[in-house]
Amino acid sequence: MEDDFDYKIKSGLFGVAVGDALGVPVEFKSREELKENPVQDMMGYGTHYQPIGTWSDDSSLTFCLAESLCKGYDLNDIAKNFVKWYGAELWTPHGKVFDIGIATRNAIHNIGKGHLPELCGGYEEKDNGNGSLMRILPLVFYLRNEKDIEVVYKKVKEVSSITHAHFRSGFACFIYVVYCLEILNGNDKEEAYTRMQDVIAAFLNNHKFNPAEIQLFDRILKNNIAAYPEDEIESSGYVLHSLEACFWCFLNWNTFEGMVLKAVNLGGDTDTTGAITGGLAGFYYGIDNMPQKWILALARKNDIDDLCERLSLKLKN
Repeated sequence: MEDDFDYKIKSGLFGVAVGDALGVPVEFKSREELKENPVQDMMGYGTHYQPIGTWSDDSSLTFCLAESLCKGYDLNDIAKNFVKWYGAELWTPHGKVFDIGIATRNAIHNIGKGHLPELCGGYEEKDNGNGSLMRILPLVFYLRNEKDIEVVYKKVKEVSSITHAHFRSGFACFIYVVYCLEILNGNDKEEAYTRMQDVIAAFLNNHKFNPAEIQLFDRILKNNIAAYPEDEIESSGYVLHSLEACFWCFLNWNTFEGMVLKAVNLGGDTDTTGAITGGLAGFYYGIDNMPQKWILALARKNDIDDLCERLSLKLKN
């Protein structure tokens, strides 16, 4: 696994950006609209009137996390990078911020006031958008050798809490990270799904979380989310919808292209569903199995490439 570790990092981070950029022009379009006029290729302009290959805050904050991990794990530094992005100093595609979630904006204001990073995110039920799930992937690479599931949970919860501190958001990130770790360990996607369910079930046996919260994840943890019909898969900005939609696309399609296009064409929060599906599909299939014209169209592709190399170098040492 270690030999192709840098390849996995590159494939994952580029996967996030590609899925995100495919979704940006059609964000907020309904599934019905996209059924009539589906996304089939990288496009420009549309919803946010951005040039082709433009990624959104999803990729920006993913890259901000990766940038910080190049120096090691430091919550304060991660939070500072988010503030720098908001000020357009760091990891914007074209030098300005054009898209940001309400919870993330509020959290960044709290960081700016000097609050502890893990206390900056919203912790009420209404604060369960997908803004921490969309950026969590780099933590998978950081945690790849961590054998203690308690440490994995603690770190994921901390990084989520910078912007999204409610249990549900952190737990959704945790499920995604555990699944990604199973994929990173060389399991195929179906086997990894079953193993993820087992790992989470064992983890839950040792914790007394609110049962009503855990029950919300039953479709993923106790059933096979892939078996649900499309009309029972939602793709709003709610964290649980995003997690379900990502797994559903990933398990039901067999190419990177098929997965990310399906994710985007579900409509709604298209850039985020595309980004989290793209990240997972990216390091599963590898960057060589992504449409190369999509990679070439990306804003700042050379900078992303450099970031991947620096992260790989840090995490292998």
